[in-house]
Amino acid sequence: MLGGNSSYMGLYNSSTANMSSLKSFFLSHKGNWWLFILFWFILALPAQALELRVAIKKNVTQLKVGSSTSAIVRNRAGQKIGELTPMTALEAQPQGNGIGLEQLGSGEIIVEPTNNGYVWIGDRWYRGRTRLVRQGNGITAINHVDLEHYLYSVVGAEAVATWPIEALKAQAVAARSYALYKSSTAQKSLYDLDTTISTQVYKGLDSEYLTTHEAVNGTNGQIMTYGGRVILAAFHASSGGHTENVEDIWTSPLPYLRGVVDYDQQSPVFEWTKVFSPNEISTRLGKVGKVKTMIPEKTTPHGRVVTMRVIGDRGTTTVTGKQLRKVLDLRSTLFRVSTNGNSIQVYGRGFGHGLGLSQWGAYYLAKQGIQYQQILSHYYQKATLSRIN
Repeated sequence: MLGGNSSYMGLYNSSTANMSSLKSFFLSHKGNWWLFILFWFILALPAQALELRVAIKKNVTQLKVGSSTSAIVRNRAGQKIGELTPMTALEAQPQGNGIGLEQLGSGEIIVEPTNNGYVWIGDRWYRGRTRLVRQGNGITAINHVDLEHYLYSVVGAEAVATWPIEALKAQAVAARSYALYKSSTAQKSLYDLDTTISTQVYKGLDSEYLTTHEAVNGTNGQIMTYGGRVILAAFHASSGGHTENVEDIWTSPLPYLRGVVDYDQQSPVFEWTKVFSPNEISTRLGKVGKVKTMIPEKTTPHGRVVTMRVIGDRGTTTVTGKQLRKVLDLRSTLFRVSTNGNSIQVYGRGFGHGLGLSQWGAYYLAKQGIQYQQILSHYYQKATLSRIN
């Protein structure tokens, strides 16, 4: 047995025991908390509209672009070069050193719907406008969209629309904070974010729901800050019982991304198992031949694999936990390995990097009647709920 999951089973017991105490703490401070929130709202000013640049398609050779209403087509200088008729998709493709959109052509093309229409980019509808930019031999399509409208979709794509509204509100504030943090560090880039898990999942109108609108509107302009600056509001699905200190997963320490007890035991990915044959592991890892054993060399304080020693019949190598997660398609780096000679079992917990807000933890706390402000303050230690000004 190579570690099994005994090294972090005690974590499950301790976090379960702490659930009732945390709830009692939250509820005992509920009165004072709402007095603070009331005072905070009295002083708050309406949030100012902000626009994000989201890369929908990157460096493609062709894509369909359209609008639900009549749309004005402009060049890079903002000059009108044409119009699009409603509900008609045109094909954009590289043309010389610029971009061609049917009979229209320019070094850069901007499609602006009229009357609050939607834009069609590739295979779905989005709010805002479309900007087509030439990159190398391809085209990058960027959706310029209002921050709050962007969040209507992100909350539905990152969380579950039927979850308690307080969990969705916590997700909305985290996603808004993360988006602003990324946009503040990408000002010299072509875009702020893309549509994948490398930033935040964004599916346009496809992932908007009444509940996501309610969560976003109910937290309009609210962000988490530390020292007067928006925080890197990392979030993940499930930590497996305890979140991590950021420096143990990424690089530099941050005072608001500290490891805390998680409440994600109801998560369907709280515990998981994958089974491989020794030959399958060997094929994926290479170099060492038939894998005999895998031993953690270095782990985080809460058990995530930093490096793993892999021993085979042809040699030994050291692989990072992140590399193993990718190669073996694991849900997280919180895992241990055992073997019986015929198969290799990977026992794991959680889904994601384990930093910041746990979505399944927020789900559980919201079901217990905990408000989104308190959920955020638990997962983002020392951070303050603020408003964009």
